[in-house]
This record gives sequence, C-alpha cells and structure tokens, in this order.
Amino acid sequence: MPLNVRVITPDKIVWDDDAQEIVLPSTTGQLGVLPGHAPLTTALSAGVMRIRLEREWKNIALMGGFALVEDNEVKILVNGAEMGESIDLEAARTEYEKAQKEYNESLKSGTRQQQIQKTQAMKKARVRFQAAGGLVKD
Repeated sequence: MPLNVRVITPDKIVWDDDAQEIVLPSTTGQLGVLPGHAPLTTALSAGVMRIRLEREWKNIALMGGFALVEDNEVKILVNGAEMGESIDLEAARTEYEKAQKEYNESLKSGTRQQQIQKTQAMKKARVRFQAAGGLVKD
C-alpha cells in the first residue's frame, strides 16, 4: 500500500499523489517515511523533500513547516514549496552564488538584522538550487 502524500502551502497544493517512500528535511535531520510508518508529527526545516515513485525520485524545495504522518497519509504544511523540476538550474545557481556573496558581505559589515535576512535568503537559494539538481559543497 503506497503513501498518500500532500504538500500544502498557504496558497496552493504543490503535490497530491501516492508515493512509495519520502525523505523529509526535519529539524533533527533527514527523516524517511515508508508505508506503515508510526504516527508522527515533526517540524520541518528549509530543505529538499524527496519523493520516490515507482521508478523515479522527485524533489520538492520546502521552506519550513510541519509534517503529519498517520495511517499511510502524509500531510506536509509548509510556508512555501516548489517542484525541483520547475526550477531552472542555472538561474538557481546564480541566485545561490549571489546570496552567498551577500551573506558573506553582511558578516563583515552588516547589522544583526541584515545578517539574519541574508542567512534566510541564502538558505532559500540553497534549497532551490539543490532541488533543481545542483550540488552544494559544504
């Protein structure tokens, strides 16, 4: 029996279909969910959610939220989400590199508030780049 997975943002449903397995970016690390998983509620950090269909994996960029797992249903409520296949890889790479540069500059001369804003912008750009298939060096 597959998992029924729904990814819901405040303004749209990004995914509503069955899956064989998912991997979520929880605040405590990567969390795999298979059919028959025990009931669970977990906070999600900004990261890439992976969905395994029959023979392929799909990526979704998640921007933080919560996941509820119960009776082979997974409801993912997030601030924002975007299918990886709809993100232009080169544009995402450029956005990520720009966000990294701005973050590094804010560390040198920015206020604490600017540093927080640039950190958030860099995380979002990184997640989008990774969901599009880009590799990030840590």
